[in-house]
Amino acid sequence: MAVTAQDIDTALREALQPLALAITDDSDQHAGHAGAREGRHFSVQIVSERFNDLSRVKRHRLVYDALHLLIPRGIHALAIDARAPGES
Repeated sequence: MAVTAQDIDTALREALQPLALAITDDSDQHAGHAGAREGRHFSVQIVSERFNDLSRVKRHRLVYDALHLLIPRGIHALAIDARAPGES
């Protein structure tokens, strides 16, 4: 069963209690790309207090940790914009 934006939304809300969250399925933009056969492409914009005082790498790790069960089910690419409250 393919991973959906709703699956990602549910996992991130549960793990990171975001103040704002937007997920876009970008898979149609990658049709014909070799990796498209391996899974779907998503963009995530997330604002969470859990990101306060964390580096970009640590924020991304938290997102990947929250999605660890979904990644093998078919996430090929994930673009992440992770911010703490008040960051623009």
